[in-house]
Amino acid sequence: MTPIRAVISDFGGVLTNPLWEAFAGWNESVGADPGVLGRALQSAGEERGEHPLYALERGELSEVEFTAAVQAHLPGGIELTGFSEVYFSHLHANEPMIELMRELRDRGLRMAMLTNNVREWEPLWRAKLPVDEIFEVVVDSAFVGMRKPDREIYELTLERLGNGLRADECVFVDDLDVNCAMATELGMTAVQYVSAEQAIPEIRATVAGSADGF
Repeated sequence: MTPIRAVISDFGGVLTNPLWEAFAGWNESVGADPGVLGRALQSAGEERGEHPLYALERGELSEVEFTAAVQAHLPGGIELTGFSEVYFSHLHANEPMIELMRELRDRGLRMAMLTNNVREWEPLWRAKLPVDEIFEVVVDSAFVGMRKPDREIYELTLERLGNGLRADECVFVDDLDVNCAMATELGMTAVQYVSAEQAIPEIRATVAGSADGF
């Protein structure tokens, strides 16, 4: 087996609690039914010809423009303004996964974070985790104009890790199957995160099974 030299991890839903919990927190704060925001996003996407979140995560829409596009499809009395503050107040570090990432770094693996995120949210999400302590490379979709599962953003992450790192020398961890599927297509070993109890042993087994693993 090819030695594993690097770990590439998602942010939200892997290194944090599930994202649906943060959305549920917003719903509760504004008194919205669970499906309200999803329906507004779908309607805005039909109007634009693309889900507005995708353009936001590629940095093509500002947060203000995104909010306006979605707000137009929300029921009266429900305001999207201030969404990010409420959302991140319900998002917390997934400590078992953070400790695993720290351990993998200490054992000499290269560490990268690859996240679909929002330019204006960077101070909020970075405050949640010891990002720069653990990860030598951070690729944020909003700053590079690409998002998972675009093939190019995975290739950019490999390029930024440098030293001739190949896809088959990487473990990729993400909570979405479509993102894991692209990683697998590129030759990475993908672990789809469902829970810390499931993912940590899978990651350990993958690294331990490589010739230079632990």
